[in-house]
Amino acid sequence: MRISDFWRLMDDEFGAGYSRVLSSSLVLAGVGGRTADDALAAGYSPRDVWLALCDVQDVPPERRLGRDIKPADKGSRTF
Repeated sequence: MRISDFWRLMDDEFGAGYSRVLSSSLVLAGVGGRTADDALAAGYSPRDVWLALCDVQDVPPERRLGRDIKPADKGSRTF
């Protein structure tokens, strides 16, 4: 998982504003008792940080991969 995927998942699940509050203040046992921001800075993978956040926040398994985004209808594209 890339860091951009991590932030997309965070924003989708918690909202753009609250995701930043969580990442900077919620201490996660799954990444050594660090906040998400500190864990990412310390070199933890974005995936491990995301899963630690999901565990603490009780994100259901069906939402841990993010929301389904329907592909654009190719017939409606204009060039």
